[in-house]
Amino acid sequence: MDIKATALDFGPMHQRMDHYVQENILSCCATLVMQGQDIVDYKTFGYMDIETKTPLREDAIYRMYSNTKIVTSVALMMLYEEGLFDLDDPLAKFMPQFDGLSVLKPDAQSAQDVVPAKRMILIRHILSHSAGFSYGFIEPESVIDQAYLQGGLNVLADSSIELEEFCDRVARLPLAYEPGTSWRYSVATDVCARLVEVLSGMAFDEFLQQRIFEPLGMPDTDFWVPPEKASRFITQYSPTDLFDPMKPGLVKVDDPVTGQYNKKRALLSGGGGLVSTVADYVKFLQMIVGGGERQGVRLLKAATLELMRTNQLATGVSVAFPMWAMPGTTFGLGFALKESLQEQEPASAQGEYHWGGMAGTHSWMAPNADITGFCLTQRMPGFWHPFSHEFKALVYDIAGN
Repeated sequence: MDIKATALDFGPMHQRMDHYVQENILSCCATLVMQGQDIVDYKTFGYMDIETKTPLREDAIYRMYSNTKIVTSVALMMLYEEGLFDLDDPLAKFMPQFDGLSVLKPDAQSAQDVVPAKRMILIRHILSHSAGFSYGFIEPESVIDQAYLQGGLNVLADSSIELEEFCDRVARLPLAYEPGTSWRYSVATDVCARLVEVLSGMAFDEFLQQRIFEPLGMPDTDFWVPPEKASRFITQYSPTDLFDPMKPGLVKVDDPVTGQYNKKRALLSGGGGLVSTVADYVKFLQMIVGGGERQGVRLLKAATLELMRTNQLATGVSVAFPMWAMPGTTFGLGFALKESLQEQEPASAQGEYHWGGMAGTHSWMAPNADITGFCLTQRMPGFWHPFSHEFKALVYDIAGN
């Protein structure tokens, strides 16, 4: 990667990220900062695996988990630009299994406590997690997540079914709420991936390769890691204490040679299935901050990306997780949006849009500050971890004021 010379001193951020590795809170970390489309800082810390302490490679391959969602959203919006659907089209127009759905009663005690849904799921709903779907692991004791697990929808553990069957199973379950009335993190982006298949007539991985990865020059981004690349695949760890994100101690949970990504899987998860490298994914980010274009390759119109950065949630609805506080956040078409600044956030952070992956691959774009941040690790869970918050705060201090 070409790194543009800058007078900015990112040393304090580097020192803090290295601290997380030295304290055995993270096994590795990579950080990248852009101004416009120019990379002004890139640094790696830690190891490919802590057993051998092989240094983290610059071309290391990461499990991207929900960073996949931004790619899927872009793919679907490319078909929107081609006039293949309108955002207010019912999903059932193209996927009839989503007609005639039921919704849980407010006081439901089981998945059978339902009433017919009064509203149709619109395509804008599946792009903004406001369709009424769920995930199965966000609130595992809830009625809706229990229904997902019992319905064979465990995306973290089971990739044995294809997108069509996956969506059929989703459609057989009740909705958590009436479409468009709330927000809940969900399998909606996997449904988006299947919609790409239906509209394009192509398998989802083939569409991504032909329409996004090959044009942008992303050779290491895929849904699996072939044997010849396994030496570049990072070992994934979990903390020994799931309830204290700053407590040292890690245990291996996915092997780079014999793990779950080392053979092709049936489920081409648009919500969390991709692996990638920093060099690959930053090209995708450059396209986004470049208004849909990178080095003469245009995937989207600038106006379409502006639409994707427009709040799609109903009045009074915001992004909320049971375990992660995200105050002042709404959601567009594939991006979380900073609607209001929180204490200690600089004014230049207003208008920031972002998303990240469960294992700690977080990207955020701040147009008012003209900076983009990208920090990566392989810690499960690593989304919304203190390291990513400190990375962002330090980058704003250094480059965003």
